[in-house]
Amino acid sequence: MKNQPSFDFKDHDEEGLLTLDAISGADNLNRWMYDTIRPYSGGRILEVGSGIGNISQFFLNDGYEITLSDIRENYCDILRKKFQSDPHFKEVILLDLVAIDFDTKYQRLLNSFDTVFALNVVEHIEDDQLALRNAKKLLKTGGTLIILVPAYQALYNSFDRELFHFRRYTAAKLNRLFHAEKLLILRSFYFNASGIAGWFVSGKIQKNKILPKGQVSFYNSLVPLFKIIDRLLFNKIGLSVITIGKKQS
Repeated sequence: MKNQPSFDFKDHDEEGLLTLDAISGADNLNRWMYDTIRPYSGGRILEVGSGIGNISQFFLNDGYEITLSDIRENYCDILRKKFQSDPHFKEVILLDLVAIDFDTKYQRLLNSFDTVFALNVVEHIEDDQLALRNAKKLLKTGGTLIILVPAYQALYNSFDRELFHFRRYTAAKLNRLFHAEKLLILRSFYFNASGIAGWFVSGKIQKNKILPKGQVSFYNSLVPLFKIIDRLLFNKIGLSVITIGKKQS
């Protein structure tokens, strides 16, 4: 990609933590995201890039047995402390989807999960094709991979830069990654059309670097309306794009 940004990995991602903290209070938005992917999730589940558990908690509350993971040790520590007493919590894994020695390092996890999902993760990885290839390796045959990423490169702004996003996607671009790994696409659609305006104004015009909690709270209050708008638009546009695929072999 022309003019693709370059980032150095940081063990402690302060901007990301502040963003996750702001979103943690957006219960309606987090529930909406969870409800969107839940019908495709089941069996032994792995969440890639669990962060501070904003989505994980919904799976646990509904009785799903789930393994959590993150690339940063501080997030893994937060997750252990937060969920260690939950009977459905399995473990937290320090997981790097593009580790050079992936097959050796994570041998016990290969071909293990019925569902692997990564929400707002793949855009942080320069080699996104390798990320999907390794995510597929974690699935059992017949397992389901769910990927959510930010949509439309034209929306790339100060938020994306501060959060170390290499790129944004279209459905076609994300689906090409699935096709390259011979994953059978079950569904591909956009999510959260109403978020486009807020992302553009706050990131492009106001040039905020971190999502303001006040704006997140206001948006969260309007989620019931925004869900209706997505249905009226048949999920043809959105701030994010979601693709669900099946591992055939």
